[in-house]
Amino acid sequence: MINQSRYSLLFSFFQELGEVGSLVGKTLRNIFRKPWEKNIFIQQLEEVGVRSLPVVSLTAAFGGLVFGLQTYIGFHRFIGHGSEAYGGPIISLGLSKEIIPILVGLMISGRVGSAIAAEIGTMKITEQIDALYSLGADPNRYLVAPRTLACFIMLPCLTLYGDIIGIAAGYFYNVVLMGVNHFIYFENTLLYLEIWDVITGLIKAAFFGIIIAIVGCWQGLKAEGGAEGVGKATTRTVVIASISIIILNFLLSKALPGTLSG
Repeated sequence: MINQSRYSLLFSFFQELGEVGSLVGKTLRNIFRKPWEKNIFIQQLEEVGVRSLPVVSLTAAFGGLVFGLQTYIGFHRFIGHGSEAYGGPIISLGLSKEIIPILVGLMISGRVGSAIAAEIGTMKITEQIDALYSLGADPNRYLVAPRTLACFIMLPCLTLYGDIIGIAAGYFYNVVLMGVNHFIYFENTLLYLEIWDVITGLIKAAFFGIIIAIVGCWQGLKAEGGAEGVGKATTRTVVIASISIIILNFLLSKALPGTLSG
């Protein structure tokens, strides 16, 4: 019985993996196939990007403040008084490559991914998706492709915006609140922070955007069983997308080069 249960779980895992792979393939084809659903795409750009600015601003600001705080404490405790001014590159590097992309990805998976799953799931249980099929429309082109492309574009934009907010917050804590030497802090940040460090975080964010949209649409299209089914699909979306983001972040950190200079 135990072996049979294991085989059943393994079969279910590969079945769901195949569903996701098939959804990704159809979505990629529809993204590059004309005509595009321009109005829906623009609406999703606003939903994913503009309406996420408040939560990204707060998350990035306090993420930068707490990282600046811990960096200041680390330099002050283990290296000595006056060394805190050399923490600028570490703060900027850590925020742009790791912390901000992950925080933005997790926040958007909770705000946008859940909304996608709930919206499409409601359409599924009210048979609106069946109506699209009956009218000869492709639900993937109408629902999935615009959301995936919007998340792919807007996640890097939100991450870059978060980088600016987070780095500014780290600077504010160290220089303004703690009186760290402005010149040394700023000079070392410009000296050691490379543009590739920022680009690395943007590449990660683009992948995170695809994950959030695909998982949300996949769970929404699978929803069944009324309001309870929509609630379960929404919960699964946030959990699966968040775990996938954390795992993929590690894999991309290993795969992407640490620097392009030499």
